[in-house]
Amino acid sequence: MPAKFQISFAKTARADGGVAILLKLAGDQPPAGASDADPAGIYAKAASVAEFSGKNSSILDIVAPHGSPFDRIAVLGLGKPAGLVAYDWLRVGGIAAASVKTASKVAIYVDAPGIAVDGEKAANVALGMLLRAYSFDSYKTKKKGEEDDKAVKTVNVTIVTADPAAAKAAFVAAQAVADGVNLARELVNLPPNVLGPVEFAAKAKELEKLGVEVDILTEKEMKKLGMGALLGVAQGSVKPPRIAVMHWKGGKSKEQPVAFVGKGVTFDTGGISIKPGASMEDMKGDMGGAAAVTGLMHTLAARKAKVNAIGIIGLVENMPDGNAQRPGDIVTSMSGQTIEIINTDAEGRLVLCDALWYCKETYKPRFMINLATLTGAILVALGNLHAGLFSNNDELAGQLLAAGEESQEKLWRMPLSKDYDKIIDSRFADMKNSGGRHAGSITAAQFLARYVGDTPWAHLDIAGTAMGSPSNEINQSWGSGYGVRLLDQLVRTNFEA
Repeated sequence: MPAKFQISFAKTARADGGVAILLKLAGDQPPAGASDADPAGIYAKAASVAEFSGKNSSILDIVAPHGSPFDRIAVLGLGKPAGLVAYDWLRVGGIAAASVKTASKVAIYVDAPGIAVDGEKAANVALGMLLRAYSFDSYKTKKKGEEDDKAVKTVNVTIVTADPAAAKAAFVAAQAVADGVNLARELVNLPPNVLGPVEFAAKAKELEKLGVEVDILTEKEMKKLGMGALLGVAQGSVKPPRIAVMHWKGGKSKEQPVAFVGKGVTFDTGGISIKPGASMEDMKGDMGGAAAVTGLMHTLAARKAKVNAIGIIGLVENMPDGNAQRPGDIVTSMSGQTIEIINTDAEGRLVLCDALWYCKETYKPRFMINLATLTGAILVALGNLHAGLFSNNDELAGQLLAAGEESQEKLWRMPLSKDYDKIIDSRFADMKNSGGRHAGSITAAQFLARYVGDTPWAHLDIAGTAMGSPSNEINQSWGSGYGVRLLDQLVRTNFEA
């Protein structure tokens, strides 16, 4: 059964049942809040019997005896204070969320002896809980003879901290991040018969409620702009393509925007170059880049980020009907460059190249970052633990790598080099859309690089991280929402006024 956490911050918590969650650093110190939650001192004996030392992410679960102010006491290990990073507080929240079980009331004592817990750390604990609580169960129906398993249980959580006012203020931004990540997860998880290009564009349009200006480009407008690459991908589907352009104007009026561009292939059969049937259902997630951009724009607007930002998502479905583009076709992109189609399953770069060119020419951004579930080759190289980073700008790449470490949405920089260009040179056109198996992620990035000019640019290949990535303390969802926290951290650290 999913749980909804109602979170508040206070200096004390009413001890009238429920669960007390205490935090403990490695060593001999007692856990935070021990005197309030455990006046009988049962923790010391339980820890001794269980040989609990407070190792990072360890947990000691105690059923409280009669007369205790709480029904259960859970002690979470923090490890050594010198090794703690910001992400550890999210992990605490995620582990705490999993420890709630059937309780309807929870008190989390975060001020562990030996460590200063400011408002942002306390808010990050709450963020971790909100991220862990997400589940996609909209299409699960009540089983015969059982309770409605779609009912949402509300859990009242009090985070006990020395400065609840600071924590409450920091939680505004944390809530915005949680909502953005969970929006991205929801979009990736939705079935492709429910979320096509038109429906996805409508989801983007809903951000207007937060003050985002949203323009939708239709097929007719894209034809006028000359977006032959994107339209070539879409021509095999009865579902028309869309481009959603989202503007958040939180900075100074004349300040150049930062720009984020997402691949939004709402279902990818591979087209005429059709994919094998095994696991093709996963291709509903081939819009993970567009989902991340949409979630990011939600976050920036909800926390009123002091930055001008553009989010552009190219939305298509890649299908193999009688009107689908063929290997051997030549299409003309918005830039005027021509592309020989070698493999219709190398479609994401065709969507992105027109979106990137449109972004560059229309908005003259400070930089462009595109996100795409672009290549299976990046999975071969990096697995599910890092996304691939390609960039024409060392400063931007460095900022992204640092944001990845801070958010633990990690990146690994991959090479770009003109030496790879010859692999995608075409005999019949300016370039071909696939260079074959070798260096597949790199040649895809080299293709995109032809559409960004001198604008600082980074391409994030998130094929291994946006969907089907390993579950962890803050994510139990197939669609991970990867990229929202990463890029919010990038903006927060480097680009807000």
